[in-house]
Amino acid sequence: MSGPRSDKPDPDEFEQIAALYRPLTRGAPEALSLLDDAAVIPQRPGFDLVITKDALVAGVHFLPDDPLGLVARKLLRVNLSDLAAKGAEPYGYFLATAWPESHDWPARQAFAEGLRVDGGAFDLILLGGDTVSTPGPLTLSVTMLGWAPAGGMIRRGAAKLGDRVLVSGTIGDGGLGLRAAQGALADPTGELADRYRLPRPRLDLREALRAGASAAADVSDGLIADAGHVAKASDLGLRLDLDRLPLSEPAAAWLQAQPDRAKALLWLASAGDDYEIVCAAPQVLPGFTQVGEITASGLEVVAGGQPVDAGAGGWRHA
Repeated sequence: MSGPRSDKPDPDEFEQIAALYRPLTRGAPEALSLLDDAAVIPQRPGFDLVITKDALVAGVHFLPDDPLGLVARKLLRVNLSDLAAKGAEPYGYFLATAWPESHDWPARQAFAEGLRVDGGAFDLILLGGDTVSTPGPLTLSVTMLGWAPAGGMIRRGAAKLGDRVLVSGTIGDGGLGLRAAQGALADPTGELADRYRLPRPRLDLREALRAGASAAADVSDGLIADAGHVAKASDLGLRLDLDRLPLSEPAAAWLQAQPDRAKALLWLASAGDDYEIVCAAPQVLPGFTQVGEITASGLEVVAGGQPVDAGAGGWRHA
């Protein structure tokens, strides 16, 4: 994480803010040049301000030796994924960093460069935050802000009985990507590891979700778990057919090589880190695949036409 140290001392906190983070405000007046302890968010007539927050911890949410530029981009993207599931348009973010002593000035510069790259790609402005030291692992957190039409944010808890359960993109690549990044799975093209290290928030589906989704969530903990969150928040049930999972070519090849197809499908649907969107809608939406239905109660998961025990269905937070 750190390179050879020079005799010149690292910049202090305020020098770091000026050098690394003030450029990320992109001149937005509401950030007050990061010279204050707060920001002033202007109103946007006809829109609600949508706020979400996610954190990443080294060794838990990313590998300790992952390049810090990619870690910074992942930090933004996992938060953008939450906004995408809400049908919200990204606006800006607050950043908190807790740096171990081992992460020196060049490491922090690499992190800030990752923020700059994706801040430009997703039209984000840094509004403020905090930076501290820690004896523990590198810990990073973003509070992300976005705009949704007034009264139109897509909630988890508004699915309707009989809605179809839909998922975007492909499922299982994030979990396989972690294995690939750890060297436990062949990944000759690097596609799987890239899906783990650099999620792709589905902001391109915003209009489809606004037009037709009853409820939605992003797939971070695992498709079964996150679809279950939608059903539970809606006080309804869920039926998922794992044979309908949309799979990438690498995931399909991995599945074909497994001796127990049902068990492998269950793993793909539970592994998490896909950052796709699962939603409930009365009809199939553009960019989505139907994988189940909203029912009156309970959770039913089938593979090969037979019920399977889904267990937790995904990652469980402490």
